[in-house]
Amino acid sequence: MRRRHEGRVGVNLRFFEVEFESRAVGLPKKNTGHIIKKGFNVKGNQMFKCKTCGVRFPETKGTVFYNRHLKEEQIIIICKLLVEKNGVRAIERITGIHRDTISNVIEDLARHAREVTDLLIKNVGLTRIQMDEMWSFVKKTKEN
Repeated sequence: MRRRHEGRVGVNLRFFEVEFESRAVGLPKKNTGHIIKKGFNVKGNQMFKCKTCGVRFPETKGTVFYNRHLKEEQIIIICKLLVEKNGVRAIERITGIHRDTISNVIEDLARHAREVTDLLIKNVGLTRIQMDEMWSFVKKTKEN
């Protein structure tokens, strides 16, 4: 009987990475070292394999880039335009990407941002105020 894979690859927006966290049902949470590299997929993304359950998955799984027909550069451009306070229709005009696709990318970005915030609050023990201060510091550091 094959064990069900409950892995997730964390956020990978080139700004920071949350390490692989893979657990098979019935194994202790501290079980590590059972994820190995296993070639590349058609798009050129690194593939990984869980030695416990045998499931293969790409490095983009659990990210905004996973299962998208858009290139990474296009998604990054959407992010940059969104940060510059452009609306969905303005981004559509600039990039030529349909507004529904842009909305889906924005929804995924919001979900990932919530996951990172929850991860930092839960695992690191930061408060919301500390999180805000941390991101302000990151922004100022990036500008300099």
